Amino acid sequence: MPLVTRNIEPRHLCRQTLPSVRSELECVTNITLANVIRQLGSLSKYAEDIFGELFTQANTFASRVSSLAERVDRLQVKVTQLDPKEEEVSLQGINTRKAFRSSTIQDQKLFDRNSLPVPVLETYNTCDTPPPLNNLTPYRDDGKEALKFYTDPSYFFDLWKEKMLQDTKDIMKEKRKHRKEKKDNPNRGNVNPRKIKTRKEEWEKMKMGQEFVESKEKLGPSGYPPTLVYQNGSIACVENVDTGNYPPPPQSDSASSPSPSFSEDNLPPPPAEFRFPAAQG
Repeated sequence: MPLVTRNIEPRHLCRQTLPSVRSELECVTNITLANVIRQLGSLSKYAEDIFGELFTQANTFASRVSSLAERVDRLQVKVTQLDPKEEEVSLQGINTRKAFRSSTIQDQKLFDRNSLPVPVLETYNTCDTPPPLNNLTPYRDDGKEALKFYTDPSYFFDLWKEKMLQDTKDIMKEKRKHRKEKKDNPNRGNVNPRKIKTRKEEWEKMKMGQEFVESKEKLGPSGYPPTLVYQNGSIACVENVDTGNYPPPPQSDSASSPSPSFSEDNLPPPPAEFRFPAAQG
């Protein structure tokens, strides 16, 4: 149900019971004029209230902006004083430092009775009080308050609390599931971390010049071009040889069965002696 913050009264200008007078038209005109003046007074009152709220919100916003500007200025000074080339923070130093703790005070009790706008508070005060149903609470067997069956201000809070507890249970259930999967697969987290490239290493590479960096990347870490070893023992440079046209070298299969052993009796006979025929005179 929408809540109207401000109601301009009276809503109807001419809808009113006329008294017993001689000139009804003149009476209606006077009543309408009086109601118009009352509407203008109500409108001016709410206009003053609206501009007052805008002024308060503008002051709050200005104070927050000024506080944020001061924090940005202090942070800018600290950042300009840091030198990443000279100051190196190790992993141990990061762990020994104190954790960051913000000094910002969070706003609380935003929807308190004291924070109600003036028009809403006036509307609330004009409402009728609930009936005294609390007198029937001692006669209930379930122990519930009788007034909560008529009006329950904590209904939405209890609903939000139940939702948050259910979300917490779901999160804990998901964590237990991941923990069980991790326990079943112990090798899942054994991943070789990638080496992190720092700016210091890049400056060390570029210290001698860009041409030396490129030549070192081409030649390899040892300073010599990588070589290719063939089966016959010859060595060739990889840059001058197209390895795509050559078959890969045979790989030894450790799982293959060992070669059969032969005894001296099973050896084949030696080949016959070869002699040149005698030359004919």
